[in-house]
Amino acid sequence: MYNLEKLKVRADQLLPEIVQMRRHFHMNPELGMEEYETAATVAEYLNELGLQVETGVGGTGVVGVLRGSKPGRTIAFRADMDALPIEEDTGLEYASRNSGKMHACGHDAHTANLMGTAKMLVELTDGGQQLNGNVKFLFQPAEESTGGAKPMIQVGALEDPPVDAVFGLHVSNDLASGEISVKSGVVNSSSDDAVIQVLGEGGHAAHPETAVDSVVVSAHVVTALQTISSREVSHADPVGLTIGKIYGGHWNNMIAPSVTMEVTIRSMNPEIRKSLPERIERIVRGVTESMRADYDFEYRFAYPAVQNDEEMVRLLRETAGKMIGTDRIVEQQTPSMGGEDFAYFAQEAPGCFFRLGVRNEGKGLGIYPGHHPKFNMDEEPLKLGMMLMSGVAMQYLHKQKSGR
Repeated sequence: MYNLEKLKVRADQLLPEIVQMRRHFHMNPELGMEEYETAATVAEYLNELGLQVETGVGGTGVVGVLRGSKPGRTIAFRADMDALPIEEDTGLEYASRNSGKMHACGHDAHTANLMGTAKMLVELTDGGQQLNGNVKFLFQPAEESTGGAKPMIQVGALEDPPVDAVFGLHVSNDLASGEISVKSGVVNSSSDDAVIQVLGEGGHAAHPETAVDSVVVSAHVVTALQTISSREVSHADPVGLTIGKIYGGHWNNMIAPSVTMEVTIRSMNPEIRKSLPERIERIVRGVTESMRADYDFEYRFAYPAVQNDEEMVRLLRETAGKMIGTDRIVEQQTPSMGGEDFAYFAQEAPGCFFRLGVRNEGKGLGIYPGHHPKFNMDEEPLKLGMMLMSGVAMQYLHKQKSGR
């Protein structure tokens, strides 16, 4: 069994190094499947720790393996590495140096945290000599865009050795520094995409009767689509449909021949999720037909909902209770409508995705939400992240039966 006080002391000692690493990534953000420098930095760090390291996994992913000297299960931890296409507006001395790119969702912290976790576990287990089983460290690309989890799985990231449990964390400004939140069952919604093109007929704005105004038709489509969540499904099974981008037309005195809408769709219930393409297209078809227009429609199933395993949640709670006390563990009451491709890992092995609080209002940190150009966070909780992941690994591998 691991020594709790030793974990706390070592995490505190490692914090300055991990904060420096997080700030390095923050200054040098890279978008999905472009994380070449980030991946190289991670791989070099893991190699120096003596881990078995594979690069280019599913694109720009990195996998590190700490193999134990004794047989046992394999536990994996995942960190996403990609940044967002946002111009930073924090004024920090370590602000992004890459124009139009920013770590505005904490992936820099996730990456640095997992690197620190790897170092702690190597030290605690004497390079695996005191380890029953194995630990995998999954550094994943493209969570914010095309999704890097599935490509990593497809090329065998969860094999050799096969993974028996998988954990991931996400920083949260909804929680105070030093708190965590977790729940069993669905914790994040599915996240799908659609493109709707309303096809009208262009003309002169002075003579609308000779044209079919795709802008007006689109306005009716936008309004009608909101009735799916308000009138077609139970409020107990929420659906979120957001038209995040809409464009069309050429000039203010011309009737637009077409309008394109780019849509994100979120849901919790897998059966409702399956029905959404038909529901959306039925409304689009009905509105456009009634107003003399036509349409094109494409739907892409993307990330499934994240499903937490009850046993893994219990393991996290037990570990966190010993480290920070049960009063700092917040029960996540409702699933987040945010999409997360950690879902793919949790489909392959019992998983637990939890949130780590980084809001410190006294320091003015964590007061802006993720995906905001002023996003920043309290870095002190990174030592808690390292402690929790290290503690979970030690407890899982040393207290549970060996084998799959």
